[in-house]
Amino acid sequence: MGGKMQKMMKQVQKMQTQMSKVQEELKDKTMEGTAGGGAVKATVNGHKEVVDISIDPDVIDPDDNEMLEDLIMAAVNDSLKNVDEMVNSEMKKVTGGMDLPPGMF
Repeated sequence: MGGKMQKMMKQVQKMQTQMSKVQEELKDKTMEGTAGGGAVKATVNGHKEVVDISIDPDVIDPDDNEMLEDLIMAAVNDSLKNVDEMVNSEMKKVTGGMDLPPGMF
């Protein structure tokens, strides 16, 4: 039984090392989210940091700040959703498809 436990511990350590590597690589991967038919774009990296916002000048209405704020919020939320999907996909490659609880990576 001791041999099986030792083998399992080595597998867990290998998985932890791979997960750390993937987490570091995620900083360089980005996902884009859009709103308003692409008029507002938000780009977020795998560490959930907003790295770029692009706004089509045609949607800027000085008399309607609220609409622009809503578009920016929607684009950022869309990009964050896309990043979550990317992170889950990358981590499943490491875990062999095993679902881990949120916050594990």
